[in-house]
Amino acid sequence: MAVAEMSKLNLVAMSYDRDRLLNALQKTGAVEVKTHYEAENTVILQDDGESLREYLNGVENALSLLCAEVDAYNKDNKVKSDELKDGFAVSYTQFMGAGELKEQCDKAVEEVNALLDKRRELTAEQAKLKRKAETAEIYSCVKDKLGYFANTAHAKVKLGVIPFTELDNLTKAVEECELASLTILDTTAESALIIFAYHKSEAGAEEILSSRGFVSCPFEADKSGEEIYAETRNAIDDLTAKLADISERLYALRVNVKPLKIYSDYLSFELEKITLSEKMRGTAKTFLLEAYLPKEAEEVVKSAIDETASATYYEFSEPADDEIPPTLYKNNAVVKNFETITNMYSPVNSKEFDPNAVMAFFYSLFLGFIMADVGYGLLMLLGGGAIYLKTRASDSGLKRLAGVFAIGGIFALMWGLLFNSVFGIPVFASSIIPDPQKSRWSLMGIQVPSVLIISMELGIVHLMTGYICKAIQCMRRGYFWDGILDGLVWAVFSIGMGLAIVGFVDEANISILGPVGGIMAGVSLLVAMLTAGRKEKLIGKFTKGFGAAYGIINYVSDILSYARLYGLMLSGAVIAQIISAYAVDPSIMNLDGVGFLVSGNPMLIILGVVLLVVGHGFNLAIGLLGAYIHDARLQYVEFYGRFFEGEGELFTPLGSNRKYIKVQNNL
Repeated sequence: MAVAEMSKLNLVAMSYDRDRLLNALQKTGAVEVKTHYEAENTVILQDDGESLREYLNGVENALSLLCAEVDAYNKDNKVKSDELKDGFAVSYTQFMGAGELKEQCDKAVEEVNALLDKRRELTAEQAKLKRKAETAEIYSCVKDKLGYFANTAHAKVKLGVIPFTELDNLTKAVEECELASLTILDTTAESALIIFAYHKSEAGAEEILSSRGFVSCPFEADKSGEEIYAETRNAIDDLTAKLADISERLYALRVNVKPLKIYSDYLSFELEKITLSEKMRGTAKTFLLEAYLPKEAEEVVKSAIDETASATYYEFSEPADDEIPPTLYKNNAVVKNFETITNMYSPVNSKEFDPNAVMAFFYSLFLGFIMADVGYGLLMLLGGGAIYLKTRASDSGLKRLAGVFAIGGIFALMWGLLFNSVFGIPVFASSIIPDPQKSRWSLMGIQVPSVLIISMELGIVHLMTGYICKAIQCMRRGYFWDGILDGLVWAVFSIGMGLAIVGFVDEANISILGPVGGIMAGVSLLVAMLTAGRKEKLIGKFTKGFGAAYGIINYVSDILSYARLYGLMLSGAVIAQIISAYAVDPSIMNLDGVGFLVSGNPMLIILGVVLLVVGHGFNLAIGLLGAYIHDARLQYVEFYGRFFEGEGELFTPLGSNRKYIKVQNNL
């Protein structure tokens, strides 16, 4: 539950050792290079990585296309394989020797691009042939050579197609011509193949055809329609076979997927070393490097440097007071899942208290309170846990989100037991916590939903913890009295408020807590008002004190923010009850009748199963979405608003940005 203490490395070495030293620092996995200060008689190192960047883009593009081909082939042929999965382990020696894969990978990239270019060419040709086949299909009934239907000395002969809807009109028009005839060779739903012959002296014959959308035969005269259609279909089949062969050849290249991924990440590291030149400075023969590293990694980094180059000067030092080193969290596997929630707001800066462990508890507590059902809790635990285990090799956002939901599922299960709810169905004779829909408590004579009061009490505890975190942060920095007066005093005020609310609830029967809590809150508020302006001059002391008193309004509004816990929980609980009432037991909601599942009607039983699965699935999904967002808001605004500074940047060690592989043996 802390941020790693960082040291700063300053190094001067010979230019010819730069690449080897960067490799050694990368192996430690503990060094983030920072921009070097402007040192006298030095210049920024200049390295052009544009050619390598273009080359890497070409390799990654071919890799992406190949993976898409293999994935599509596997799906079409129902092949199960892990060969496309990222995050596979590679030894450090294998990674650093990945330059030897250049010839194999270049050949694979060339083959992939050539095959895909050929496929695009064949696909375009096939599309043209398909269009030709669609046109030629109606002529397939013509067994004579198309040239047979030619003009004579005194007559004109037209072979072609008209829309089927115009056929009747054309027939009537031809009947009115004395020297014209119409022969229908074939028809489809859309068109008709005709032969129209007329004497050259027949006026208006051309107009009869053109006005009805006639299209002359577009094919060569030395072949029959049957031959043209058959040849076109054969050509299409030939191209289909060639395209299938290309797919098989592309699939056969899947053996290059892992080498290409290793090689791509290796090239990315090589490019990173080049781009780091902008952060380093140098002279004619030396280079200067400045970096951050965890204090505990100093010996490892020292050994790596000593083993790599002898003509090197380096030293470790404390970051200056005005420097903000990158943030490296030191949390256990459970809390790590919740770091992503904080990071969405802002990473902790390296000089402040890391609240992730505390936030993780409250986030899970509130998430469980909102869902508050044994059935939903089990689904969250099992579903989130399954996804977490399936993606455990990576460090993806999906894995972390699944971990958050799985842990939240444990709390939802516990809250569900307290609320006596399993998919909205009460399974015990009574619940430990009052009914969120019906139960009311008298708060100073006003009837208030009991669970609403509980949710606000949870909020007070949350706010109190935020003030305690404020005190811890101040004291860690040596500001003892600031921690007491700006943190613990307000924590005591929160305790007083919480006790007072309990004392004013008639059903609690602890009325003594009302005045006790009121005195605690009043005294602590008075202390806060008197000390708020302790660092200000006369007028400032007054205005600061007044501001502390006015802050009570904000404090009360903050407590009311936790009413959203009750609202979200209540809406989900009501929907769950409605679904289960109709599907299982209407008496849950004091309704008459029999549930679908126990009705004995097969159709109603099927409907009941569908209602349970779809209804509860939808309710769980919507509930989790709302809980995830509003729970995060309570952490960001109400909890972090007491003490959190943020604006940190996460520690990113040299060579750690890998897309595809996981390098072993990093120290």
